Amino acid sequence: MKKPLKYMLTVLAGVIAGVVIASVVYAATGWSLIKRKDENASTPADSNRAALASLAYSILGKIKDGDFAALSQAAHPEYGVVFSPHATINLVTNKCFTAEQIAAFGTDTQLYVWGVYTTGEPIELTPTGYFAQFVTDKDYSNAAVVGINHIVRSGDALDNIAEVFPDALFIDFCFPGSENGAGADDGWRSLRLGFEEYEGALRLTVILHSQWTG
Repeated sequence: MKKPLKYMLTVLAGVIAGVVIASVVYAATGWSLIKRKDENASTPADSNRAALASLAYSILGKIKDGDFAALSQAAHPEYGVVFSPHATINLVTNKCFTAEQIAAFGTDTQLYVWGVYTTGEPIELTPTGYFAQFVTDKDYSNAAVVGINHIVRSGDALDNIAEVFPDALFIDFCFPGSENGAGADDGWRSLRLGFEEYEGALRLTVILHSQWTG
């Protein structure tokens, strides 16, 4: 379990330049849901919200490029990064990797058990195999809806990111699908990135995948 940490998001406000992010579509207390920016959208008024979104989009860029060395630099130096293939995080069965281990993902051919499929079979994959199935299965930088400390869509699985990482801030990049769960292809899908403060800056601690299972 992670130790309580306070966050200092204001130190990240300067990184928002040049990042295309979204407008607030409904109000909450502090954090809220946003849509990707289009020709009718405006810039978020809350610089902290914008800074967190900017950081998350930069992480997605590293993931999309397959730049594991750059991704490793964003990892929490003390805790590393937990990878959860489902909405329910299990710190016993899910894998946690250090920054050094993440940097080597591109050449790591070892099979790891990352959790279990919904069928109950173990998810036994190399790091690049896992990313293909549970991280880059969609281009989440083009997600239709983005939740800031808000889960956009939920399924039957328990969404426990807030309970397991109570001090984390997270972004939910979601392709929401249709109202009854499934979309035009294989249903809604989300990738959630969680961050915790370390020495005055937010560092990546969680990469979580969630999707419609029928």
